[in-house]
Amino acid sequence: AQALPAALPPADAANGDVPSPLLRQDEQLELLERLDFVVRNIVELRKEVEELRNGLQHLAVEIVGEVRTHLEETQRVTRRRKFPFSRERSDSTGSSSIYFTASSGNANTDDGESEGGYSTANAESDYDRESERESEDEVSCDTVRTVRRDSLDLAPEDESPLVLDSTLEEGLGQLLEQADRLHSGDERDKREGFQLLLNNKLAYAEQREFLWRLARARCDMWELTEDADERRSYATEGKEELELALQKWDQSAECHQWFAILCGQVSELESIPKRIQAGYVFKEHIDKAIALKPQDPQLYYLLGRWCYQVAHLGWLEKRTVSALFEAPPTATVQDALQNFLRVEELSPGFSKAGRVYIAKCYKDLGNASAAVLWMKLASELPGNTKE
Repeated sequence: AQALPAALPPADAANGDVPSPLLRQDEQLELLERLDFVVRNIVELRKEVEELRNGLQHLAVEIVGEVRTHLEETQRVTRRRKFPFSRERSDSTGSSSIYFTASSGNANTDDGESEGGYSTANAESDYDRESERESEDEVSCDTVRTVRRDSLDLAPEDESPLVLDSTLEEGLGQLLEQADRLHSGDERDKREGFQLLLNNKLAYAEQREFLWRLARARCDMWELTEDADERRSYATEGKEELELALQKWDQSAECHQWFAILCGQVSELESIPKRIQAGYVFKEHIDKAIALKPQDPQLYYLLGRWCYQVAHLGWLEKRTVSALFEAPPTATVQDALQNFLRVEELSPGFSKAGRVYIAKCYKDLGNASAAVLWMKLASELPGNTKE
């Protein structure tokens, strides 16, 4: 009512008066200003409603997570995990940043580090497991269905393709196998794999093998996304999740590997000092991963990339390192070459990009014939990534 000034009374046509406009110019301007004020308030109100909705969703997630944790503690489900399928190797072997952001490459080896390729997250004695299995199975199955239904926005059980009629162990095994397959696919498969893992986070948030795969999927989404804010969100959330995971599973090579990569992705849009600091963190965790899994060619590829980038730091970056750090990182092209050759030694043809970098190292070292040879070897491998 306040936004609309009173209209002028109609003119008396019988007297021949000229009709006056309903609003004078100053009143029209005032009306437009008030309407603009109303529109701005509506927009702000819409934002507040959206923030409130997001807050309620997060609160619901926390409540469901607390219920699930309480149920797991009361059931004492800590049985040994074994999976009847092999684990495919991750193929994120590239880097678009001088500070070690990984992108997709070619990986086709299987280290077979444990039975079926998956390590045991939690274990207890066979005696305790057998004595409790019969009483736990029925309760565990109902608990899994309840929690996973909550993770899918409380959708009915029969409408969700992710709720499996199996135990927690069997459901996790099938989920990890499907996630590995989707990760090895095209862009659409990777997006589907990320959503699959995200939908099951509440049910398996305490499982090591699940968490590092979710971090890997966030890295995939980082590579597939062009928007800077979305990229930052994917990388930051993954880094925070693995930072907590490493407090429990410091002996997980995969957790160290993907934490290092996510640190590089987080620093992609940061200042030079922060990117350099991320380089220190990257090197620290890659070294830990290599100590835990010394036969993994991908880790040596990532270390080779780090050495190559450090060896080619620009003048400004070198000055920044010298000014901010007492012990700046040091690496030579020869160091990078040795790591890339180690990759070929462990798994010939592991990565097309790896052979290209061997050629680049030889070129930098003045060995043109070796550079040409390795470029020819690289051309023999399929190239299915943007890099």
